[in-house]
Amino acid sequence: MRQNTCDSLKERFVSIDFPFPCRQNRPLNSQNVADCLQKFNLKKTAVQKALDALADSGKVSFKEYGKQKIYLARQDQFKIPNSEGLTQMKESNATLQKNLHKQKKAISQVEEEIQTLQSNLTLEQMREKEARLRKEVKELEDKLEILRGGVTLVKPEDRKAIEHIYSEKLSQWRRRKRMFKDLWDTINENSPKDLKEFKEELGIEYDEDVGVNLQSFTNMLPQTRKRPRGRL
Repeated sequence: MRQNTCDSLKERFVSIDFPFPCRQNRPLNSQNVADCLQKFNLKKTAVQKALDALADSGKVSFKEYGKQKIYLARQDQFKIPNSEGLTQMKESNATLQKNLHKQKKAISQVEEEIQTLQSNLTLEQMREKEARLRKEVKELEDKLEILRGGVTLVKPEDRKAIEHIYSEKLSQWRRRKRMFKDLWDTINENSPKDLKEFKEELGIEYDEDVGVNLQSFTNMLPQTRKRPRGRL
């Protein structure tokens, strides 16, 4: 069994025809080869013995670096191309690279088309969406019809309660605004600092600084609930 394993590894190593990264003609140690042959269930010990056997038979060369051996396929077994052959190989490689670029571009275009198609709704999905939108339109039309008919959507007592709460909030706003003004005027009477700079230093903003007007909110109340302009 061990001999068969070694023979199998010899054939692969000498031919440099591995269906994995080890097919490259480069220096390798036993761990490199074992990693590449992992899918064949070849352990490092078996690989080491096979490599040693190949080295003993002269089919591969090796060098020792301390306790580690580095193996390399004998270079005399490879056909070295002349300058003309190298030129042909370069031209062939350039052609292959060009074709590869075209293929990648074509694949990218196909993938984009697939994504576009996947993002589109199917006929069944479009029908479902149409039915949902028709239902929403019908509901909105029904509400509009009710409004056109003059039907009261809010009970008088509910509206009165809401107006009362709203009015109370405005009163609190007005009261706090007045309290702040009194306090701020008192502080500034004894402060040597510039009013604008002092306000910026403390991070204080008036309603007007942020585009808010108390009177505009007061105008939203019915005429009977508005406070006289002269009163705070």
